[in-house]
Amino acid sequence: MLYIAARDHVFAVNLTTASEDFVPQLKLTWKSKDVSKCTVRGKNSDECYNYVKVLVPRNDETLFACGTNAFNPTCRNYKMTSMEQVGEEVVGQARCPFESGQSNVGLFAGGDFYSATMTDFLASDAVIYRSLGDDRPVLRTVKYDSKWLREPHFLHAIDYGNYVYFFLSEIAVEYTALGKMVFSRVARVCKNDNGGSPRVLDRYWTSFLKARLNCSVPGDSFFYFDVLQSLTNVLQINQRPAVVGVFTTQANSIPGSAVCAFYMDDIERVFNGKFKEQRTSDSSWTPVPEEQVPRPRPGTCAGDGPASDYKSSVEFPDEMLTFIKSYPLMDEAVSSANDRPCFTRTSSRSKLTQIVVDVSAGPNKDHTVMFLGSDDGRVLKVLARMHSNDSFGSKLLEDIDVYNPSKAAWDRRVLGLELDKDHHALFVAFSSCVIRVPLSRCSKHGACKTACLASRDPYCIWLHTGTCVNVAPGFKYVSVTLHFLLSMSTHKMCPDTIGVRSISVRRLPETDQRASANVHYTLLIACVLVAFFLGAILSGFLVSCYCSRSSSHRARRLGKDPEASLPHALSLRSLAKLNGLLDGQPKVGRGLTRRGVLKRFHFPGFDWESVEIIRSCSSLFILTLQLTLLFFYEELLVFDFAA
Repeated sequence: MLYIAARDHVFAVNLTTASEDFVPQLKLTWKSKDVSKCTVRGKNSDECYNYVKVLVPRNDETLFACGTNAFNPTCRNYKMTSMEQVGEEVVGQARCPFESGQSNVGLFAGGDFYSATMTDFLASDAVIYRSLGDDRPVLRTVKYDSKWLREPHFLHAIDYGNYVYFFLSEIAVEYTALGKMVFSRVARVCKNDNGGSPRVLDRYWTSFLKARLNCSVPGDSFFYFDVLQSLTNVLQINQRPAVVGVFTTQANSIPGSAVCAFYMDDIERVFNGKFKEQRTSDSSWTPVPEEQVPRPRPGTCAGDGPASDYKSSVEFPDEMLTFIKSYPLMDEAVSSANDRPCFTRTSSRSKLTQIVVDVSAGPNKDHTVMFLGSDDGRVLKVLARMHSNDSFGSKLLEDIDVYNPSKAAWDRRVLGLELDKDHHALFVAFSSCVIRVPLSRCSKHGACKTACLASRDPYCIWLHTGTCVNVAPGFKYVSVTLHFLLSMSTHKMCPDTIGVRSISVRRLPETDQRASANVHYTLLIACVLVAFFLGAILSGFLVSCYCSRSSSHRARRLGKDPEASLPHALSLRSLAKLNGLLDGQPKVGRGLTRRGVLKRFHFPGFDWESVEIIRSCSSLFILTLQLTLLFFYEELLVFDFAA
């Protein structure tokens, strides 16, 4: 079942019966009763609705929903099967924002509800909050402290291990001299945190730490994608737990987007590293010396690791609690996997906004495919290359225009993506509608095997019946894959049908320049050597024929003129004349050139006709080499394309 939160409503869609124009199976209507109070406060009437901003599973049977309720946040529990309300309403403050434009995240972990949002009507107090637990106290971040949070925009929350991780973007406190720079962060808190002592951090987090996420292109001058837009849950990338996010450039910078992956153990390593401090208000931020870090190490969970001797965080020493209150920021940034983005997009004015990843695509479930939503109503399908040893980068497979003006009104921004692998579908959320699109469009290749194979789409496979079909769940892989491999060299060439005829889908060329280097260099070197030897043999044969003919001709001349073989010495006057003719400019009308001058003098033993023949043979050799290279290179390109 797919649950969709909307304005005044919650829809439940049965995925097994959903089609392109799907109809919700269940519909919950939840309208606000405080609309009149909202308009009296001077708010826009469009904001005086109940925008459902929180919709998360509380357990296997219950949904937890929170709405803005006309600037009076409220939360309820509903049954998943019938959408009937369970229990009473609870106050939504610190669990749900006051208006629809404010960011928020929330999830249940260990029976507690973790939320990150704004807590007041003016959106001046940002908070990471824990509540609704049976045996743990309510905790929050320190109020109005820019070292903890400064104008944050919350994106995602993850329950992983002993911690709950929050991913956000905020104004960087360490770069205030450069103006308002937005940095992406990852923050974490311990799930067993019970707050500090009555003296320090009472009812506040004692384990709150945060670090910068570094998504940048390396080089002499790094190019940063600082603003986090969307993030996945924990995935297995190269057999390591990781998260994958979409980042964009600063708002006042050139438009650009990138996709970066971060390993969870790299995040853990940074949180175990050095802290960052600013000694005075006008000094730069520097690492805190290790000898000044108290013990147990700030940020550790009670009863674990260095803090294993403490049963609860309320027992932590005041020195440790004071330190964590003043220095929650880590010095080192979390580097992305392979120290570079796995996909970048800088040639378009649009920016990426959402991401969903399939790490088990293809017949053998060994490909990673990313679906990226943009702010102009498009979805990019990318074949991702996450391993550092991959010869080629990520490939843009499709650029799909999913925007429907008759349904999505004027707002083209993609607000959400949801992957349904079981039914080979992708759900794309706009501000006023949700659109269902298939994961692939393999039938567009028709009976053209070349187009099917050249598409490199893991969701497409060629059948022995002569059709290109989708690799959907339940597909028989073994026999099909065998034919896919054996028949690559026997298929017939067909017209290029890679370009899609549909208006909504277009095929783009490869974006990675390294793809053009897919040439078998060993075969190319062999072609060069073969061309060289063929040209040398042909030229040598021609020179040999001419020399034998010249020798026989000279022998006949010597028989007729006995003095022809005697050397003739040049006089001093002749050399002077020769030198003057060579150094001087030719006279007008005489047509005298150096070559003409040399031909007028006879040098014994020097055959000018031999020079001309040798030069002609050299030109013939070079021409033969070029033609041979051209022939073999064309054959090589045909072979490479077929492969």
